[in-house]
Amino acid sequence: MASSTLPDVPEGLCFHCLQPLPEDGGYPVTLHNKTYSVCCYGCQAVAETIAQQNLLHFYQYRDTSNPLQVPLVPEELQQLTAYDDEQLQQQFTRSEDGLRSINLSIEGMTCSACAWLIEQHLSRLAGVQQVQVNATTERVAIRWQPDAVKLSEILQAIAELGYRALPFQAANQEQEFKQRRRYFVTRLGVAGLATMQVMMLAIGLYFGVVSDLDAELRQFMWWISLFMATPVLLYSAQPFYISAIRSIQAGQPNMDVPVTFALLSAYGASAYATFINEGEVYFESVAMFTFFLLVGRYFELLARQKAVSAAANLVKLLPAIAQREIANGEYESVAVNRLQLGDVIQVLPGATIPADGELLSKSAGVNESILTGESRLVNKYQHETVLAGSINQNQAIRIKVSAIQQQTVLASIIELQDLALSRKPKLARVAERMASKFVVRILMLAAATFLIWTIIDPAEAFWVTLSVLVATCPCALALAAPTAVTGAIHKLNKSGILLRNADVLQILPDVKTVFVDKTGTLTTGEFTLQQLHVYKEHADEITVKALAQALENHSEHPLAAPLRHLTEARESVADVQNEAGYGLQANWLTDGHVTPVRIGSLRFIQQWHPTFSPKLTSAQVFLATSQHVLAEMQVGDKLRHDTQATIAAMQAAGIEVIMLTGDRLELAEQIAEQLNIKHVFANLLPADKLDKLTSAQIDGPVAMIGDGLNDGPVLAQADVSITFGHAADLARTAADVVLLRNQFSALNQFSEITSKARKILRQNILWALIYNIGILPVAMAGFVTPYIAAIGMSLSSLIVLLNSLRLYR
Repeated sequence: MASSTLPDVPEGLCFHCLQPLPEDGGYPVTLHNKTYSVCCYGCQAVAETIAQQNLLHFYQYRDTSNPLQVPLVPEELQQLTAYDDEQLQQQFTRSEDGLRSINLSIEGMTCSACAWLIEQHLSRLAGVQQVQVNATTERVAIRWQPDAVKLSEILQAIAELGYRALPFQAANQEQEFKQRRRYFVTRLGVAGLATMQVMMLAIGLYFGVVSDLDAELRQFMWWISLFMATPVLLYSAQPFYISAIRSIQAGQPNMDVPVTFALLSAYGASAYATFINEGEVYFESVAMFTFFLLVGRYFELLARQKAVSAAANLVKLLPAIAQREIANGEYESVAVNRLQLGDVIQVLPGATIPADGELLSKSAGVNESILTGESRLVNKYQHETVLAGSINQNQAIRIKVSAIQQQTVLASIIELQDLALSRKPKLARVAERMASKFVVRILMLAAATFLIWTIIDPAEAFWVTLSVLVATCPCALALAAPTAVTGAIHKLNKSGILLRNADVLQILPDVKTVFVDKTGTLTTGEFTLQQLHVYKEHADEITVKALAQALENHSEHPLAAPLRHLTEARESVADVQNEAGYGLQANWLTDGHVTPVRIGSLRFIQQWHPTFSPKLTSAQVFLATSQHVLAEMQVGDKLRHDTQATIAAMQAAGIEVIMLTGDRLELAEQIAEQLNIKHVFANLLPADKLDKLTSAQIDGPVAMIGDGLNDGPVLAQADVSITFGHAADLARTAADVVLLRNQFSALNQFSEITSKARKILRQNILWALIYNIGILPVAMAGFVTPYIAAIGMSLSSLIVLLNSLRLYR
């Protein structure tokens, strides 16, 4: 702690840099309520920042004998400003839509009150767009405008609250958890040893009451108990004091407030009785209460570590070194964090791909289990994208780097996992508010208890009040939701299911209507051109294929994929426009002429040719100019192998499955008949799908499963939206859940885990409420001693933790 005054510097010198002051006396700066003079605005700004960051020890302990060797900025501030370096930020930040995002690890966070305080403080910074703090994982996700606020300023703002924040990097997480474990284990060890010793003395004292223990021996045992309990109070219980002070500063008293009050009161009263040799002592209750609380916090830490380590371990599997191709065709070893976009790297058989990129080799077989949880071999072909974290299985391959570090798909998956952990379901938020209000009411009831017992029996008033504070501490209620939610997300991650919105855990079990897209959702989405009919009086087959190919190269629709590699011939198109739900329109450039051309659905073509009727009954894709229809194509795929069983299981569970598709009715009905889906809506535009789903929401929550570009709006509207890992970017952005394995059967697993998680969450909250409400009148009536209250409170918390751990099995 800094003293109230700072060392003076020789007269005429700048207090900060120790250089001569200007003739006008310089500029004032107030430190510790005293004004000092500095030579310039720069020294003034740095001095004020040092004061704001509570770093005034920099001035107290610096050696001023040689002014030229005195650093101008404390080491702590130098470290923070280093994070503003653009190249360094590439390693742990992501850029999107002109905003930067980062995950920070927070040291010193203990509860939701800490999270609330950090969120409120950072939200006031100009340029900070979004702040989400998760007390369970001790991380904060921040999005900010880099031109409005620097990262170092954000870190400094967190430091102002007394927390230390650093960019989250998975490689350091294990070390951080080791430090946290040591932090608790040492305090737990001191409390455990002291508790055993004090309890032995307490047993002697209790028996002494019966056998008329000698007064001097009793006094001696009290002093020994005081000696044993003091390290517990001053050292082991420190985390509770710090948390209580911060929660009071935040204006949201947490459960550590009554804990702190109970510990200090019990110790103070017992110490007073020891000094005056009169009254009762409860040193064993102080030691035991602290020990059991620390045991609960330690188990909570282990559960938290287990939940978040799965995502962190993904990054650890990435290699640190890559083989980069140089000018002469040879390869050099470089650190992965030095790779640049456009670099060509070589990946040997059995090695892990270090960055996302375009495959330059003709083909490759990769294992993407790190991303999807599915260990089967995935075949990749030239110009397709291979992902960081995949394992190259067959032969050496060359890759052109397209995304590095925080821009890779793997990094986005980890970010989604972190985002899910930071978002609390509604029931969890309710439990959190209840715990916060419970604390205030406990303090009020404790005061009332003390007043009532002062009238009934003044000698017992303090100890009954202490028992009320200890027994009713809402630790179990505060742990009920975070442990269950964290366990559910851990279980889903292991199953290859990414949860982006934790509210789904509460909503999904109530869903009785599920809307499904057809193409790419019920079917594999792996299309092939099955039939082609060319109207040869208007165009030949080669021209049709080349024109369709040129147009579909501008589309992300699943039906476009097999039409991108039809022929070696080439046609030119310009001014391509994507009409969502219809198709593509462009200008066809041929022989110096510009001809409007369209490719897409029948409805799209009939806008130009209202009387046109297709020759192929199963055709879905049509090509036409404004004068003539040139061709019609049947692009087919097949049902997913697990779709039929999954749909049947959903229907058996009482869920109504409804198909929404933009395809023609006859094509949709073929699929619906195979799957026993009774309700089919076809020929739908995105707006039509949205209307159907919105109408159904009147009767209760609904789910939507889709993967196409045109499914984005309806996925965003649904109460629960689900997509696949291969889905279009818009669909993945809008969805609450991403099935990385691309298997329809993962829906059953997702539903099972979600139902179990909600059941455990409700059990936890119910048990915590029953215990806290049930023990309250018993404790107020004086039937619970402080040490029994400590055991009861701790057991209630452990029951909640053990119940949540069932999700990890």
